[in-house]
Amino acid sequence: MGKFSLFLLLIIFPFSIAVAQTRVADRSMLTIAEAERLARLPLHCLGKEYPNKLSQTLADSSELRSPDELHPAFYGCFDWHSSVHGHWMLVRLLKIYPGLSTSGEIRRILAANLTEKNILAEVAYFNKPHERSYERTYGWAWFLKLAEELHTWEDPLARQLETNLQPLTSKIVELYLQFLPKLNYPLRVGEHPNTAFGLAFAWDFARSTQHDSLRVLIEKRARDFYFNDEGCPLTWEPGGFDFFSPCLEEADLMRRILPQKEFMIWFRKFLPAFSDPAFQLEPGRVSDRSDGKLVHLDGLNFSRARCLYGIAATLTEYSGLRATAQNHIQHSLPSITDGSYEGEHWLASFALLALISAE
Repeated sequence: MGKFSLFLLLIIFPFSIAVAQTRVADRSMLTIAEAERLARLPLHCLGKEYPNKLSQTLADSSELRSPDELHPAFYGCFDWHSSVHGHWMLVRLLKIYPGLSTSGEIRRILAANLTEKNILAEVAYFNKPHERSYERTYGWAWFLKLAEELHTWEDPLARQLETNLQPLTSKIVELYLQFLPKLNYPLRVGEHPNTAFGLAFAWDFARSTQHDSLRVLIEKRARDFYFNDEGCPLTWEPGGFDFFSPCLEEADLMRRILPQKEFMIWFRKFLPAFSDPAFQLEPGRVSDRSDGKLVHLDGLNFSRARCLYGIAATLTEYSGLRATAQNHIQHSLPSITDGSYEGEHWLASFALLALISAE
């Protein structure tokens, strides 16, 4: 071995070990003990009808009905979308750890809630003329994430549930296909309406299920909205109630849409600060976890981590972002099971997304 080769080996080998150790540390974060802890949160709230935020538009007094009547499949966990991602979370945890101590209870709840009858009632709600924008696009995206998770789960229960969900899956896809051509400008916000987040999850579904018309439309609209963006003002983030980073959600979508080399060029222009080895991104700080809005910042830490892991996986030159992602997770993970319903009814899903993105 020449002196130069030996020199390179001495430099690269310790770095490779450090990267490998980081990845092992990331993967070990979702232990079965952690999965058991996280699973208890949706199990606690999926059957909890109140308190409840319906976000309902009333056509007349006849529509004043209880949450479980209006949404027999997704009435728990405070609001419709949180119930949806609670169901997604239980499916994903069973796929990762089929031997969970609560696996029997999880299967029973999934089978009881996601029946053909219940899903048809949900479709009827979405078919109301005055509810065309209901859960657009955050809840839509989460429902397609649930549908995708069932589609990719090799289990007899999954096949039955996927069949049961199909009418609502088709309805949500139809809503995307109708809405996206009409949207002239993206919503660059840190809460539910964020367009990039809604497109990313829908694109994942379209790719997994080979729904080409939806995938192609999302790719076109993503380029329309974001391809010419440069210098995203990351220093303006976070907003006080954010659970998304508008800059990072956009990057997380574009890494899906663009070929790798094209994404590299785009990303360097979009977030040039990330090329500086000294760049630091501090986790969001929550002042009161009993406040349903302020606790959004814990969700921000998890969603940032999900995006950072995705970028690092797409562009190996940015592998250092994994440490930043892990720091964000560790900042908020111990606090999501503190008994405060304001956060626990939804944050566990965001935490799980971050943890599995580390793999």
